[in-house]
Amino acid sequence: MSYAVDFNSVSTVGLESSPVAAALAGLRANEARYFKNKYDHVFTVEPASDDKPTIDWVHRILKEERDIVISSRPLEASAFQVENIRIAYVFYESGLSINVMYTVDDPNKRAVGFKLSEGMEVPAELASQFKFATQKSKLAGTIRGSFFAFKNEY
Repeated sequence: MSYAVDFNSVSTVGLESSPVAAALAGLRANEARYFKNKYDHVFTVEPASDDKPTIDWVHRILKEERDIVISSRPLEASAFQVENIRIAYVFYESGLSINVMYTVDDPNKRAVGFKLSEGMEVPAELASQFKFATQKSKLAGTIRGSFFAFKNEY
């Protein structure tokens, strides 16, 4: 069942099994606020079991671009398009959030982003390849993030 993420009242619905559920819920709410403010888009997530195509798409890009396989279990996913950007999110039990922003008409503007919830360690599969910058969020506390750009078609 889909869930429209409320960034005014942060909820751990769907994320309860995460050891950093509250921080991950704040991170998810932070993303929801961004898309509402920038694109007037309501950020909606699906349980991972209901959105296998989105998770498979994100995992394929990670594997083919950087030979990355995420070890944590996906809890939720979201896929949508705003303007000319196809966007996918996967939220993991570890507290990791991965997003793909894929412009459909410009291969020079495609990237995978990683965000780490406050309280989680950098996953081993990412630690050797990425440096993480820190940002503060009223909803999520301290978020650490990194990204890489790609140009291939998926």
